[in-house]
Amino acid sequence: MLPLARAPLRRLLLSSPLALSLCAPYTTVGRRGLGGGGVSPLLLMLSARPSACRVGGGSPAAGAPTGASSRGRSFCACAVSVDDGAPSSSAAGSVYDDVAAPYLSVRIRCRKEDAELLSESLLCFGACSVTVDDITDAANLDEISITTIYAHGENVGSSISNAASSAGLDYSPAYETTVGKQCDWVTLVQETYESTKVIDDLWIIPKWKTPPDPQATNIIINPGLAFGTGEHPTTKLCLLFLKEVIKGGEHVMDYGTGTGVLGIAALKMGAALSTGIDIDPQAVRSARENMLLNGMDSDRMLVHLVPTGAEPSCFSSSIDKSEEEKPGSNLELKSSKGTHDIVAANILLNPLLELVEDIVGFAKTGGTVAVSGILCEQVPKIEKAYSRYLDNLSVSEMDGWACLQGTRRA
Repeated sequence: MLPLARAPLRRLLLSSPLALSLCAPYTTVGRRGLGGGGVSPLLLMLSARPSACRVGGGSPAAGAPTGASSRGRSFCACAVSVDDGAPSSSAAGSVYDDVAAPYLSVRIRCRKEDAELLSESLLCFGACSVTVDDITDAANLDEISITTIYAHGENVGSSISNAASSAGLDYSPAYETTVGKQCDWVTLVQETYESTKVIDDLWIIPKWKTPPDPQATNIIINPGLAFGTGEHPTTKLCLLFLKEVIKGGEHVMDYGTGTGVLGIAALKMGAALSTGIDIDPQAVRSARENMLLNGMDSDRMLVHLVPTGAEPSCFSSSIDKSEEEKPGSNLELKSSKGTHDIVAANILLNPLLELVEDIVGFAKTGGTVAVSGILCEQVPKIEKAYSRYLDNLSVSEMDGWACLQGTRRA
């Protein structure tokens, strides 16, 4: 989910003070890694490319994927809105005002061999983001362009001079500056989202895009704070799993629903009923919005917020009580244990291990369970935990990530 240039640019560094100040109010570490702190509709742009997301130049975030490459590289961190309206929370006001303010876009020319070090250095001297042109595109050129974003009023010349000196350059890079317009952020963010082709007849489409193939199974979503935009390999693995196992008429449990993309996909593939659960009120709101975008009936797609009292210890306890489900809904959820033909849980390693009995418990005997959100090297731990409850285990992999599936034994 990401930066301010071309859609494939997906690597982030949270290094500049301004970037950190913008992101800090919204950043938490939860069941799906870095995510939003519940201020809708702000989006914390996180790494969808399998590479490390670092804070202050430190070590990669836990569970950060490695492997697949992207065209070019981008280092940035901003909390931005993908909707046209301002955030509803008053707590977001000052940050949103900063985000909507004019900014400086600076294009810098440097030698190709200096791009990496200069990019890192620029972040230390005031740049909010740095995007490096694809070096393979400039294979026959001696120079390469770096596009940076600065806060309006920042001394760009001094920043570049100090960064060049710090990087050990023996020359002063040429640069040109333009002023970005107010409220360009919405358009800039929307431009980074492209329609995602999972397989030939299955697409994930941002709501402002036109489906490339109207005859395909198109899942329309409004990307936001919740996980599940279709770009990440674990989401794709789960979608491919659903495509394989759904034959028609199944009851599906989406455990940790996020944007609701798996539940929506299941219904479009022929399932009779989809139930999604999550501990994050923002995810529940997102899933319900995306359900409506896809014309889904609430009788066929149920979305529940796990109540605070029933919350497993590995989950955060900061749930907005105003969003909690009514007691009747909770009883309905409990009564659905052991009734689902298919259960998909795309979360993270620790919750998958701690909640193994709860996850498997939603499947009926002989039902199919798939768990993802894990790196390939973490598969042995998952296999050991789930082999106690599942038969016919198999593993699929994509770009360093894995999905394990099996059938629930009696």
